[in-house]
Amino acid sequence: QVRLVESGGGSVQAGGSLRLSCSASASYADSGYCMGWFRQAPGEEREGVAAIFRVSGRTYYAESVKGRFTISQDNAKNTLYLQMDSLQPQDTAMYYCAAGWLSSSATMASGAYTYWGQGTQVTVAS
Repeated sequence: QVRLVESGGGSVQAGGSLRLSCSASASYADSGYCMGWFRQAPGEEREGVAAIFRVSGRTYYAESVKGRFTISQDNAKNTLYLQMDSLQPQDTAMYYCAAGWLSSSATMASGAYTYWGQGTQVTVAS
Protein backbone atom coordinates (compact mmCIF):
# COMPACT_ATOMS: atom_id res chain seq x y z
CA GLN A 1 0.00 0.00 0.00
CA VAL A 2 1.30 3.46 -0.93
CA ARG A 3 -0.11 6.60 0.63
CA LEU A 4 0.03 9.73 -1.49
CA VAL A 5 -0.43 13.24 -0.09
CA GLU A 6 -0.68 16.25 -2.39
CA SER A 7 0.08 19.84 -1.46
CA GLY A 8 0.70 23.19 -3.11
CA GLY A 9 -2.67 23.97 -4.61
CA GLY A 10 -4.24 27.41 -4.36
CA SER A 11 -5.67 30.36 -6.25
CA VAL A 12 -3.74 32.38 -8.80
CA GLN A 13 -4.38 34.86 -11.57
CA ALA A 14 -4.13 33.81 -15.19
CA GLY A 15 -0.51 33.73 -16.26
CA GLY A 16 0.68 32.81 -12.80
CA SER A 17 2.48 29.73 -11.52
CA LEU A 18 2.01 27.05 -8.91
CA ARG A 19 4.09 24.06 -7.85
CA LEU A 20 2.33 20.96 -6.66
CA SER A 21 4.02 18.31 -4.54
CA CYS A 22 3.07 14.72 -3.86
CA SER A 23 4.69 12.93 -0.97
CA ALA A 24 4.65 9.12 -1.21
CA SER A 25 4.93 6.77 1.77
CA ALA A 26 6.86 4.30 -0.37
CA SER A 27 8.21 3.79 -3.83
CA TYR A 28 9.43 0.96 -6.02
CA ALA A 29 12.54 0.72 -8.14
CA ASP A 30 10.74 -1.23 -10.85
CA SER A 31 11.04 -0.22 -14.48
CA GLY A 32 7.27 -0.13 -14.85
CA TYR A 33 6.56 1.96 -11.75
CA CYS A 34 5.10 5.29 -12.76
CA MET A 35 3.72 8.34 -10.99
CA GLY A 36 1.39 10.82 -12.56
CA TRP A 37 -0.78 13.87 -12.12
CA PHE A 38 -4.44 13.92 -13.08
CA ARG A 39 -7.06 16.63 -12.81
CA GLN A 40 -10.81 16.78 -12.66
CA ALA A 41 -12.99 19.83 -13.08
CA PRO A 42 -16.61 19.85 -11.87
CA GLY A 43 -18.82 17.91 -14.27
CA GLU A 44 -15.83 16.68 -16.25
CA GLU A 45 -14.02 13.38 -16.50
CA ARG A 46 -10.69 12.91 -14.79
CA GLU A 47 -7.90 13.53 -17.28
CA GLY A 48 -4.21 12.77 -17.32
CA VAL A 49 -1.88 15.74 -17.11
CA ALA A 50 1.66 14.38 -16.81
CA ALA A 51 3.50 11.22 -15.82
CA ILE A 52 7.03 10.08 -15.08
CA PHE A 53 8.61 6.65 -14.73
CA ARG A 54 10.63 6.35 -11.53
CA VAL A 55 13.60 4.46 -12.94
CA SER A 56 13.99 5.87 -16.44
CA GLY A 57 12.75 9.37 -15.63
CA ARG A 58 10.91 9.43 -18.95
CA THR A 59 8.08 11.95 -18.95
CA TYR A 60 4.73 12.19 -20.69
CA TYR A 61 2.37 15.15 -21.01
CA ALA A 62 -1.13 15.87 -22.17
CA GLU A 63 -1.16 18.09 -25.24
CA SER A 64 -3.03 20.80 -23.35
CA VAL A 65 -0.15 21.34 -20.89
CA LYS A 66 2.94 20.72 -23.01
CA GLY A 67 5.38 23.60 -22.74
CA ARG A 68 3.63 24.99 -19.63
CA PHE A 69 3.79 22.18 -17.05
CA THR A 70 6.86 20.23 -15.94
CA ILE A 71 6.74 16.98 -13.98
CA SER A 72 9.75 15.96 -11.92
CA GLN A 73 10.66 13.65 -9.05
CA ASP A 74 13.04 13.46 -6.14
CA ASN A 75 13.51 9.73 -5.62
CA ALA A 76 15.52 10.22 -2.43
CA LYS A 77 12.51 11.98 -0.89
CA ASN A 78 9.82 9.88 -2.61
CA THR A 79 8.31 13.13 -3.79
CA LEU A 80 6.68 14.03 -7.09
CA TYR A 81 6.33 17.59 -8.35
CA LEU A 82 4.32 19.43 -10.96
CA GLN A 83 5.53 22.91 -11.88
CA MET A 84 2.68 24.75 -13.56
CA ASP A 85 3.46 27.96 -15.44
CA SER A 86 1.34 30.21 -17.64
CA LEU A 87 -1.77 28.98 -15.87
CA GLN A 88 -5.10 29.59 -17.56
CA PRO A 89 -8.67 29.49 -16.22
CA GLN A 90 -9.21 26.18 -18.03
CA ASP A 91 -6.53 24.66 -15.76
CA THR A 92 -8.88 25.09 -12.80
CA ALA A 93 -9.53 21.65 -11.31
CA MET A 94 -8.81 19.30 -8.47
CA TYR A 95 -5.37 17.83 -9.09
CA TYR A 96 -4.60 14.27 -8.04
CA CYS A 97 -1.37 12.36 -7.66
CA ALA A 98 -1.37 8.72 -8.72
CA ALA A 99 1.08 5.81 -8.79
CA GLY A 100 1.22 2.30 -10.14
CA TRP A 101 2.78 -0.16 -12.51
CA LEU A 102 1.89 0.46 -16.12
CA SER A 103 3.15 0.60 -19.66
CA SER A 104 4.16 3.77 -21.46
CA SER A 105 1.00 3.61 -23.56
CA ALA A 106 -1.19 3.90 -20.44
CA THR A 107 0.35 6.89 -18.70
CA MET A 108 -2.70 9.12 -19.30
CA ALA A 109 -5.23 6.41 -18.37
CA SER A 110 -6.58 6.80 -14.84
CA GLY A 111 -7.61 3.14 -14.73
CA ALA A 112 -3.99 2.06 -15.07
CA TYR A 113 -2.97 3.51 -11.70
CA THR A 114 -3.25 1.69 -8.39
CA TYR A 115 -2.78 4.36 -5.74
CA TRP A 116 -4.37 7.81 -5.50
CA GLY A 117 -4.06 10.86 -3.30
CA GLN A 118 -6.96 12.94 -1.99
CA GLY A 119 -6.31 15.85 -4.31
CA THR A 120 -5.42 19.52 -4.09
CA GLN A 121 -7.51 22.32 -5.60
CA VAL A 122 -6.09 24.68 -8.21
CA THR A 123 -8.15 27.73 -9.15
CA VAL A 124 -7.06 30.14 -11.87
CA ALA A 125 -8.89 33.45 -12.11
CA SER A 126 -9.16 35.36 -15.38
